Amino acid sequence: MKKMFYLTAMFVLAMCASVVPAQTSGSMNSSGDKMSMSGKANADAKFMMMAATSDMNEIGLSNMALQKSTNDDVKKMAQMMVDDHTKASDELKPIAASKNVVLPASMDAKHQAMMTKMQAMSGEAFDRAYIKAMVKDHQKAVKMFTKESTGGKDADARAFATKTLPVLQSHLTMAQSMNGKMMNMKMDGSMKSGM
Repeated sequence: MKKMFYLTAMFVLAMCASVVPAQTSGSMNSSGDKMSMSGKANADAKFMMMAATSDMNEIGLSNMALQKSTNDDVKKMAQMMVDDHTKASDELKPIAASKNVVLPASMDAKHQAMMTKMQAMSGEAFDRAYIKAMVKDHQKAVKMFTKESTGGKDADARAFATKTLPVLQSHLTMAQSMNGKMMNMKMDGSMKSGM
């Protein structure tokens, strides 16, 4: 009888111990084991949160560009950004959820302030500000995704980064090209007006 009591007690304790980690603020790896919120596991969780924020920032700014820009090339690029970053976000959500990583629900404060400032802009000034933001944001994103794709410890996060990186690199190339064209147009315009 005493043995049965101890076995039951051990079973109950084991069950309680398996429930507690899901309630803590860590994340889980793909095998379901608790990932420490320090070191590399924390870096993978941080990557997922930053990637989600990056997607929301790009989607928010690009939706504004779709509404405010009168430049067809800017609108085409903005639509591509919305489509690609929505797809990436949709792919990241289940990965993060499977590891108990809670993704942010809104843009970061810096980009919210940027949107407020850009809301007052129009025409070429808006287009230049949008393209400049896309270049800067994608430079950061490419760096972040490269780091995760080569050094991430979580296999799912690393695979997501590796799969998404070429899309971000093409976005960066496109934004840099468009930024160069706009700079040339601005210089051509200022040269003509100065003659």
